[in-house]
Amino acid sequence: MISSSDISQMSEKNANIRFGELLLSKGLLNRRELTEALNEQRSCGGRIGEILVKLKIVSDEDVSCALAEHLATERVHLDGKDIDMNVARLVPEALAKRFNLVAIDEKDGKVLVAMADPLDIVATDTITMKTGREIQPVLSSLREIRQTIEKVYHGSDIDEQRLRDIVEHAINTEADEEVVQDTLIENALNALEADISVEEAATRAPVIRFVDLLLRQAVKSRASDIHVEPQEHSMTIRMRIDGVLQDMVPPPRKMQAAIATRIKILSRMDIAERRLPQDGRFKIKAPGRDIDVRVSVIPTIYGEKVVMRILDSAAVNHNLDQLGFDPELLEEFKVMLSQPHGIIIVTGPTGSGKSTTLYSALNYLKNPRKNITTVEDPVEYRLGGINQIQVKPEIGLDFAESLRAILRQDPDIIFIGEIRDKETIDIAIKASLTGHLVLSTFHTNDAPSAISRMVYMGVEPYLLASTVNLIVAQRLVRRICDRCKEPVEINEQVLRRLNIDSDRARDAVFYHGRGCSACNGTGYLGRLPIFEFLVTDSEIRDKISAGTSEAQIREMSRQRGYKGLLGSGVDRMLGGITTAEEVLGATFTQKVRRDR
Repeated sequence: MISSSDISQMSEKNANIRFGELLLSKGLLNRRELTEALNEQRSCGGRIGEILVKLKIVSDEDVSCALAEHLATERVHLDGKDIDMNVARLVPEALAKRFNLVAIDEKDGKVLVAMADPLDIVATDTITMKTGREIQPVLSSLREIRQTIEKVYHGSDIDEQRLRDIVEHAINTEADEEVVQDTLIENALNALEADISVEEAATRAPVIRFVDLLLRQAVKSRASDIHVEPQEHSMTIRMRIDGVLQDMVPPPRKMQAAIATRIKILSRMDIAERRLPQDGRFKIKAPGRDIDVRVSVIPTIYGEKVVMRILDSAAVNHNLDQLGFDPELLEEFKVMLSQPHGIIIVTGPTGSGKSTTLYSALNYLKNPRKNITTVEDPVEYRLGGINQIQVKPEIGLDFAESLRAILRQDPDIIFIGEIRDKETIDIAIKASLTGHLVLSTFHTNDAPSAISRMVYMGVEPYLLASTVNLIVAQRLVRRICDRCKEPVEINEQVLRRLNIDSDRARDAVFYHGRGCSACNGTGYLGRLPIFEFLVTDSEIRDKISAGTSEAQIREMSRQRGYKGLLGSGVDRMLGGITTAEEVLGATFTQKVRRDR
């Protein structure tokens, strides 16, 4: 146990120097500011360092560094530091918050404890008695400690650790005091090793708890999808976070079939059918809201592969003004939405944010005086005040049949979840020609290629020319983490691929994310869209009717000032919010010739 004499020796070097005077000697404040802080201390109490930070006279970082020197103790920066979670959780959360400290590592048999006040004898004695371990205080700023406490006890990695604990229990544990709380897990795992059915195993405690924790982890990590993939001798769990798949802690291989069956039970699928693909959905509870989970199961050579899509309406902003449109494009989009009839198409691959854009458009258009009806497969988000139809092909309720029925319901605005065939396009064109505004999605590489694709599917060009008002191509790129953002150099070949000339590059500052605890070392946090607009004015309509090539239509759109996806991405990159790698990964660029 650390005694008061031990701690007092820490500050022996500066014993005759008051902390305020030390800050003064370092030029971090002037005499007037010190006097102001001392008056505040006499009036309200508290430590002088905390008061100086509160009054914004000295930064939190400067106070911490000066205090470390004053106390002759080690200053530890917690931002981006790897924390040993097993050591950290030796200290109960209540004590960590009460004393503003966090255990971070173990060294030479001692527990390193980052403290805002290493001289707090009550804190050191309490933690020593609680952990039964000798501790070594180090100093960190109050801001860093509070952020680390949140990460340790409530961060996205806490369920990751719990998943790891369950897996370790499943493989290694024997009955001891640490496993008392997991008795059900141990018993059920023993049952799994016995000869019981997959269906029975799916109701056992470890499987239920593993699936629950997996879903909770996905919500906390802002994952859009969970992939459960069987391999020959193992099982892989991956989550798509900010558009990129990341490996998670896998369960034992013997739990694979039971986990798939558990998910199928939740989704109300046929658990006896393992030869055919199946789809389903279920809801999970989160604080203050329900979250939809859409499930797809397909058979593979090593078992059933499961993909769960997390549809968290609270994580999606259906506000048109906050989607990320440039102001000029946003105004253009709103003008097109105000038209009484015509077709607006948002195009792009799966996962490019098309549905979010159109749901935001529907929210913008929502009006008690308008009848808005959608036909979707599936209905991803429920929108109040809008009539939404779920396609059910198994009973003959497909897109075409639904649209025919909708046209008899006196609609003003129709949203088609996806244009998949000529019949659907034909009905959408008919609806547009009879005075309805139609919104839909399509799968093409850019905006002009949507025209070519629909002509290829058998639609007459003159019909497209007279009905299509706007085509928007869209992609999502990852946003640089603001916490670890820093300038970076980009080589000339990459600049050429991005079509950035030397003059423009000379005045630009490019950024990337170094990687920190906030972004889990990826350098990215969140995503943002890039757009390409094709507005069909009278001249472009004439060209479409005449069968003008896709390349010529694209060039005409550029001449009108509408940038392509690459140009939109470069603007985001020059604005310091994404990287060259993200832009190049999301857009098509011409091959760059090597200089000879």
